[in-house]
Amino acid sequence: MSTYTEDLRKVTTRRLAEMKQRGEKISMLTAYDYSMASLIDQAGMDVILVGDSASNVMAGNITTLPMTLDQMIYHGVSVVKAVKRALVVVDMPFGSYQGNSKEAVASAIRIMKETGADCVKMEGGEEIRESIERILSAGIPVMGHLGLTPQSINKFGTYTVRAKEEAEAQKLIKDAHLLEEIGCFSIVLEKIPAKLAERVSTELSIPTIGIGAGNGTDGQVLVMHDMLGINKGFSPRFLRRYADLHTVITEAVQAYINDVKTRDFPNEKEQY
Repeated sequence: MSTYTEDLRKVTTRRLAEMKQRGEKISMLTAYDYSMASLIDQAGMDVILVGDSASNVMAGNITTLPMTLDQMIYHGVSVVKAVKRALVVVDMPFGSYQGNSKEAVASAIRIMKETGADCVKMEGGEEIRESIERILSAGIPVMGHLGLTPQSINKFGTYTVRAKEEAEAQKLIKDAHLLEEIGCFSIVLEKIPAKLAERVSTELSIPTIGIGAGNGTDGQVLVMHDMLGINKGFSPRFLRRYADLHTVITEAVQAYINDVKTRDFPNEKEQY
């Protein structure tokens, strides 16, 4: 199987723009710790997202809302230590930028200084414009996020597909252009109709990354635990599982338990 590790240059925001221009799709995956980030980076991933989805897959929370800035920085530090090639994006957690642009830039600066990441990601459009502009003015690259924005789940009340109605679709298009105009280098489009995502991707000069947004975006992102089949309870239409690590890990652990119980482990070759 071919890989994309031949080009060992560090991926930058500029390189993502170049990839869009030449029609090369962008691969993006989440990571939250050193070991997995190292494997993902060595495999040739373009972008690694230190997602606030750590709240769900690492901490066992129902939503992303409990994630704190300190926790995101902890995961960011762990990932950045492992990565040599991929662009590393860190999610700004709920409460670190909404409604207070001064707090927003302070939060973003902490993330950049303490993790060594390449950029931050923020959810929302016009409503967080001031925070985005202030962060950009500090020289920090920002990836936007429109469509289903999990940090606003209590506002939406559901994880269903967004922007199916004309009014919401038009707002999303307007917000996408706004984010490009004020200086975001890329936008994640989550769980919106494929035709809408393709239209936005065509109209913008900056790259779009889709999750549940069809094949018309400039790249794709998934949560690592989902695509590797570690989680079994989450099965949206857009998810493709590339492995069944739930079964592999379970069977390995059960074999270890059995070997310990039957005194097969450790054997004579495995002791001093």
